[in-house]
Amino acid sequence: MLNLLLDYAQRNQLVTEPGFAPKTIKWLIWLGSDGELLDVIELGDPSQKNNPGQEFARCPELKQNELIAGGRTRSQFLWETCDVVATYRVETDAKKRQKHDAFVDLMRQAFQSCGGEELRIAADALQNKDTLDQICQMLEQHKARPQDRATLRVGDVILVEDDRWHKWWRQYRASLQAKAPATSAQMVCFATGQPTQPFATHPKVNLADVGGQSTGSVLIGFDKDAFTSYGLKQSANCAVSEDAAYAYRAALQDLLANHSRVLAGAKITYWFSRAVKPEDDLIAMLIGETGAQQEASAHAQVQRLLQAIEAGQRPELMDNRFYALTLSGSGGRVMVRDWTETDFKTLARNIKQWFDDLEIVHREGGKLAEPPKFLAVVGALAREIKDVPPPLTARLFHSALTRTPLPGEALARALQRVRVDIIENNPFNHARMGILKATLIRKGGYNMQPYLNPQHPSPAYHCGRLLAVLASLQRTALPSVEAGVVQRFYAAASATPALVLGRILRTAQFHLDKVRADSPGLAAWYENRIAEIMGALKDNIPATLSLEEQSLFALGYYQQMAQDRAGKPETDTNPSSQEEAEP
Repeated sequence: MLNLLLDYAQRNQLVTEPGFAPKTIKWLIWLGSDGELLDVIELGDPSQKNNPGQEFARCPELKQNELIAGGRTRSQFLWETCDVVATYRVETDAKKRQKHDAFVDLMRQAFQSCGGEELRIAADALQNKDTLDQICQMLEQHKARPQDRATLRVGDVILVEDDRWHKWWRQYRASLQAKAPATSAQMVCFATGQPTQPFATHPKVNLADVGGQSTGSVLIGFDKDAFTSYGLKQSANCAVSEDAAYAYRAALQDLLANHSRVLAGAKITYWFSRAVKPEDDLIAMLIGETGAQQEASAHAQVQRLLQAIEAGQRPELMDNRFYALTLSGSGGRVMVRDWTETDFKTLARNIKQWFDDLEIVHREGGKLAEPPKFLAVVGALAREIKDVPPPLTARLFHSALTRTPLPGEALARALQRVRVDIIENNPFNHARMGILKATLIRKGGYNMQPYLNPQHPSPAYHCGRLLAVLASLQRTALPSVEAGVVQRFYAAASATPALVLGRILRTAQFHLDKVRADSPGLAAWYENRIAEIMGALKDNIPATLSLEEQSLFALGYYQQMAQDRAGKPETDTNPSSQEEAEP
């Protein structure tokens, strides 16, 4: 995985040199050549609601351990937060003022070493109280936040984009480096396979939106005795060179910024060994981000692309490799939830199969429901999508990409939500019903179809069908009853059908008599349905049902209900015409 990240960084020509990194900066403080404040400019797209700012590809960067090395107060160089650069809203915060002084001092050190009159002008301006007051007033007018990042422009030169300070910066940063533990000399780098001196403390990546710290989280770190072995210290337990550490960090940062999706507390990052066109992005199809295409066409898009590959019309995709990382943060650590690697053709087949397995009849019957987006599948497992644990999201995503069984937790959660929907008389959620079907298919041994299957071998399935017909019968006979058979008995019937269905069947005769008085043909239609289902059961109503059998019960109930909605007669007709009216 690390080697592939290094390859990604190299192919995409990312900035991987230690001490440099891309930074997104929101505010540009523009000074004239005489140090006079000209303007404070919002970078990026000010019309955007949460405008992050503009990315600068090669900014100087100190890691946290470098900022505190030797117990001195330090700051970043040429960019920092507004409260540090301009003492914005710091009031009596002595520590922020110390960081401001450190920020100015770095510019003076750089000027003395490498020249660049703009550095001196900026340093002088930031030590001028009147200029600082003007900067703060403009930031206040723009409603800037103290933690927004800012940088400086002097005349026509944006300081972070100038390269005259690069040589000095490398020397300055080298003076802050901690010596690696003696035991770590000349170990094999896990990323390159070459001998190296292990880099002690690795740079951080930003996963604050999925549980990580705002200051960043490390992928490789050993700060607890339980994480170490053989007396090795820090990252000597996973030896990686400094260059490789910054290279994999650059790759991760680029992937997180440009090729990732946040899915229920986790972040999915993915890439291909060769870039693919946006319209060929299988993950966008899976998640439902298909541009102008409708969500319902995602399944068809995957099918068309797979057919083109198999017909030899897209040879450039045949040996293209796919890689995916599922990440989340846990405090200061990056949690790798999943790693997937496969070829493009296999990925297309697996995603097509994912859609196939989730296919389910529409709740109104007569057609298939639109294929759910991946987020809809995840969201179907809880009242709110935020309540779905990140590890479960990662396992579901892995299942979609690799054609492996769905986790048992997904079945249990979906079944629980289905019960709630039925008891509370909510509309059926197609994604939940699809999850039940897909889980059973991928477990093996179950021949599940999108539509009703009267020949299904499971008694549990036919018990669900029977309850659907009996509930419909009661609603027809007693339309004014508020709490019907389903609301009162579904939970018990789906777990212990023999105990409940027999009693409901005995009362069904009264409902049939009432329907027959008004509509003999409709009563005959119900009688035929009950007889057909009892014939499939062969009087074999199970005493108890396992979790999987309860899923079969729910699918039988749902598919029978959908079938009846599409085919039940609306008027009093004779039995033969009723049968002909069914699809």
